[in-house]
Order: sequence, then C-alpha cells, then structure tokens
Amino acid sequence: MKANSSEFLAPKLGLFSISNIVIANMIGAGIFTTSGLLMADLKSPWLMISLWVVGGAIALAGALCYGELGAAMPRVGGEYTFLSALYSPLVGFLSGWVSFVVGFSAPIAASAIGFSEYLFRAFPDAFQIDGIEVNWIKKVCSISIILVFTGIHLRGMEFGARIQNWLTMLKIVLIIAIIGFGFAFGTGSWDHFHTHVTDTPVPGWKTIGLSLMWIMFAFSGWNASVYIGSEIRDPRRNIPRSLLIGTGAVIFMYVLLNILFVYAVEPDAMAGVISIGGLAVKNLFGINYETIFSLFIAFALFSSISAFIILGPRVYYAMATDGKFFSFASKIHPRFGVPAYSIIFQAIISIVIILSGTFDQILTYMGFSLGIFPIITVFGIFKLRREKRSTIHLPGYPLSPVIFILAGIGMLLLSFLERPIESSIAILTVLLGLPAYYLFVRRKSVG
Repeated sequence: MKANSSEFLAPKLGLFSISNIVIANMIGAGIFTTSGLLMADLKSPWLMISLWVVGGAIALAGALCYGELGAAMPRVGGEYTFLSALYSPLVGFLSGWVSFVVGFSAPIAASAIGFSEYLFRAFPDAFQIDGIEVNWIKKVCSISIILVFTGIHLRGMEFGARIQNWLTMLKIVLIIAIIGFGFAFGTGSWDHFHTHVTDTPVPGWKTIGLSLMWIMFAFSGWNASVYIGSEIRDPRRNIPRSLLIGTGAVIFMYVLLNILFVYAVEPDAMAGVISIGGLAVKNLFGINYETIFSLFIAFALFSSISAFIILGPRVYYAMATDGKFFSFASKIHPRFGVPAYSIIFQAIISIVIILSGTFDQILTYMGFSLGIFPIITVFGIFKLRREKRSTIHLPGYPLSPVIFILAGIGMLLLSFLERPIESSIAILTVLLGLPAYYLFVRRKSVG
C-alpha cells in the first residue's frame, strides 16, 4: 500500500447511502443503553423524555449549520477541514486529534460494549465460563466484533456501503417494529409516567447538564456525511439533505422509543439498566421475546460500528495528506481504494478504550471531548456568511447556531462540575494535541 499524490477518494455515494450513514451513526449504543442510566439520575420520566426532545432540537440546529458548511466545503475530514479553512490549521488539527482519540474510536468501543451487553441478555449462560469473569468475556466479545467489521471495511467503500445499507435498514425496521407492536400489543402502563424513582433527591442543574450531554452522545452522528464529502456525488445538494433527513428521522424514533421504554418499565425498575431495550421487550411481551429482541438489538448495533469504521479513517486520511498526522494514514490500498492503515489503527485505539474503562466513564469522557469542537465549528457559520463563501443558505440562521452554541457551552460547564475527573481527562486529551501538532509540522518542514 503506497501513497502518492495521484491517489484520492472518489465520489461513489448517493443520497440514500449517505442518509443511511447518518442514521446508522446516530442510532447506536446511545439510545439502547443510556435511558436506564438517565432515569437513575433524573428520577422523572417526563424530565427524561423532555431532555430527549431538547437534545433532538440541538442536533437539528447543528445539522442545519453543518449542512451549509458541508455544501461550501465538500471534502473529507469534517471539522478538521472546516476549522482549518475557517480559523487555522492548528484548530483544525486539534479537532482531528480529538476525532482520532475519541470521536470515532470511543463510539466504536461503546457500540461494541452495547452489543455484548445485549448478547449477554439474550444468552446469559453463554457468558458463564468457569474461572473467567463475565466482564472479561464481554470485553472479548466486544473486541471480536470490532475486528470483524474492520475486516469488512478494508475491502472497499462500495462493498462496505452495501453492508451498511442493509444493516441500517434492518435497524430501522427493528425500531419501527418495537414501537408499533409495543404500543399496539404490549403489556405496559401509562401510570408509569406519573411515578418517580423512589427515595432519591430531585436532580440539580449539574445532573441535568450531564444527562443532556449523554443524550447528545446518543444523537452524535447528525454531522456524519460531512466527513466523507469527497466520496459523495453532488455533495452541495446531498450533504445538507442527508443531514436533515437522517437527523429528523432519528429524533422521531428516539422520542417514541423513550416513551415506549417508560410505558413498558416503571422508573424504579428502569433506573441503572444498560440493556433497557431488552428489559422493555421482556415486560411488554414476555421473557421469550426478550431473548429474540435482545439478539436483534445486538445485531442492530452492527450498523453503528460499521458506520464509525467508515468515517473515522477519512479524517485521519485528510490530516495525513496535509502532513499533520502519521504518514501511513494517507496510504490508500491499491486494490480496494480505502485508507487501510487508518482503519486498522482506529481499531487498535477502540480496543484499548474497551479495556480501559466502564461504560458510564466512557460516555462522559466521550461526550465532553466531542462537545468542544462542534461549538467552534458552528460559530464558523457566521464567518462563512460574512465572507460570502456560503453556496446555499439553509433556514434557521442566526437562531440555529446561537441555540447550538449556547446549549453546547452550558452542557460542558455543567458536566465539568458534575464529573470533573472524566471532563479533565477530556481537556487533557485536547491539550496533548498541541505538542503533537508542532511535532508533525516540524517533521514536515524537515522532510
């Protein structure tokens, strides 16, 4: 696999495929794993559902801004490309650095952990091996699925996109089936909405801010198609459409799913449960259906893992071609036309994250890290318009960027106050990018 200046990522994807990538990135471990954790902290079903609606509004505001930015700069790299062009290469690099360490590798790890949790709920006896802790068996299962999909996407974008489309459609059908059959035939109770988690204090603003940040993790992916702009046909038209179609569809499904979760499970039983979808199905239809649906949800998480493996390496590729990342990341496989070494490197980082933390620690670290640069990116929409570089004007300006920026800053501040250790590690991750940037720049100038 050798790199040269003639190698590039060709436009191969249409609106259907990239909308599926947006949906697949958004519908992942977050919606199937965080609602139980949220209920444990928020105590109130109505507060939890209200925050899901607020999170959807913030994501839609961001999608409007990124759609305009993506249409103006339809290249691979996402925030790295935008921030490098709007501000400076250093700011762009730091966003790419965070994407490398956290933005894609950590969500891959979280989705893989979600897969193993649901597989365990479906087949608990299979995870019982004498002398080995269940948590380690789950970790091995999570790592194995990352390796499988890394192998799939090493075989090319078109092959990977076909797999991605099928997985995403399976996920959408599954969610619609759970919602439709759950409300029509399930054994639930609307009385659950009038009860709270017992014997616990009312949550404060810091808890609400952290909860909203976890929800925004579940919505992360609303900006997915801007990371592969060079591989999209008619990007100025299809990037904004894909973001709005994907984000709108996911908001609708997320709100209905959370209403269904509360309808199926009373708040006390819901609090702290990671595999909340499996528990909801058990209550709605019985234990036999819990096994079936837990298995389906486990496999539905495949599309999230797959989508993140597609997107992340394109950011590292863009950075490497600019001389601001490891040179191997710019190498394109001569047969399959993918940044193969970037894909492999990302898998290694994801595996390290799985081995190093608990699920809620990963969520907080991820959420804080990923909340920083989208704020700076969305602020750039003002500069884009002022300099008359925007190729399309999407509705919502200037309200959309103002809502996104203020909400993002508020979440970061409240989350830091609630979880200072994980938030400080996230800040440290960003700061470690500074010496890395100058190291790459110096190496490029010497070379």
